[in-house]
Amino acid sequence: MTSRFQFVDDHRATYEVKRLCQILDVNRSSYYKWLAGAGPRAARQREDRLLAEEIREIHGESGGAYGSPRVTAELRATGHEVNEKRVARIMRAYSITGIRLRRHIRTTLPDPSGSLVEDLFQRDFTAIEPGQKYMGDITYLPLAEGEFLYLATVLDCFSRKIVGWSIADHMRTSLVADALRMAASSRGSLDGSVFHSDHGAQYGSGAYAELCDQLGVTRSMGAVGTSADNAACESFHASLKRETLQGGPAYADAGSCRRTVFAWLTRYNIRRRHSTNGHLSPDEYERRHHAARLTLAA
Repeated sequence: MTSRFQFVDDHRATYEVKRLCQILDVNRSSYYKWLAGAGPRAARQREDRLLAEEIREIHGESGGAYGSPRVTAELRATGHEVNEKRVARIMRAYSITGIRLRRHIRTTLPDPSGSLVEDLFQRDFTAIEPGQKYMGDITYLPLAEGEFLYLATVLDCFSRKIVGWSIADHMRTSLVADALRMAASSRGSLDGSVFHSDHGAQYGSGAYAELCDQLGVTRSMGAVGTSADNAACESFHASLKRETLQGGPAYADAGSCRRTVFAWLTRYNIRRRHSTNGHLSPDEYERRHHAARLTLAA
């Protein structure tokens, strides 16, 4: 309808408005009402253009990853009073869109000789304190020459912070063991915590079970063949590849892959807004939690 009103306005100097409205089957009073709102409409369009520039900048700084919820949170953090519906509308209008992941490679290879481990999570990926519950998984990282690197991660369920990770050109037990050792180092201790994974052979091996015992970690595993039992980790890895590959099929080479993933993981912990944390980064979410604890103790 708006385009018809615009057509009438564009040709009103040549033809009668009444005749144009008849031909286009629009109400003449509606046209004049639309015309009267031209000033406020133009002002809103100017405001939208200015906001679109800020949105594009935020979107670019996120590596093209942020959708309307995180962009809205970023805008509000800088003093804008704006709702998500408006941000989403402007992003659609200016074609500011995210990127999608396309491929899937199987990384969970069960070990038939592995010992039975109970599911202590039951799909509850939350925690009331940092350091109580961790979850981990392996994902593939495709390289341009057709080969792969593999990434193992350890996430804290409280803040979704990456506390341990390891990249290698294999999926042996040492890959996940190195990630868990890094988590123990970064947290100071894992004693008394629970670590949840799928039934991959790496997590079910005797060597990994022994490492968990040494670190004071209780193992937990979801059901065999059920991705929902480790959904939070799989979602994290999907975001990582979507945002680092940016729609491309692969990383240029192993060195580029390692550098890109390391930079993203660092930014993820420090700056990337996480919906589970009320759109705070994992580091900021934990910082505020610790500050609140100190306030209550004072």
